Amino acid sequence: MAHVVAEPCVKCKYTDCVSVCPVDCFHEGENMLVIDPDECIDCRACVTECPVGAIRLDADLPGEWRPYIEINARYARTWPVLVQQRPPLDGADALKGATGRLGWISPKAGEGG
Repeated sequence: MAHVVAEPCVKCKYTDCVSVCPVDCFHEGENMLVIDPDECIDCRACVTECPVGAIRLDADLPGEWRPYIEINARYARTWPVLVQQRPPLDGADALKGATGRLGWISPKAGEGG
C-alpha cells in the first residue's frame, strides 16, 4: 500500500508534506503533487501535515478519489521530485472544500527541486 495525493491538492499545491517526507517520494506537477507509490514507505508523516486532507492511504480513498491512485503512479514516473517546501498556488485558500477537480489536473511537470 502507499499514500496518494488526491483531489484537494489540485490547483492548491500546498507543500507542507514535502518537508517531512523521509524518502523524497513527492513529485511536482504544474498544479498538484503526487506520491511515487514505489518510493512511499507509509510512514504517515505527510498525512497530518497536509492542511487540506489531500493525502490518504490508497485503500482508504473514497470512491470518487480512486482515479488518483493511477494518476499518482503515472505522473510520479515523469514529474520531477520535489524536496523543498514552497508557497501554495495563488487562490489555494479559496478552493478549500471545492470538489470535481479531476478535470483540472495539468499534465505538465512542475519545476521540482
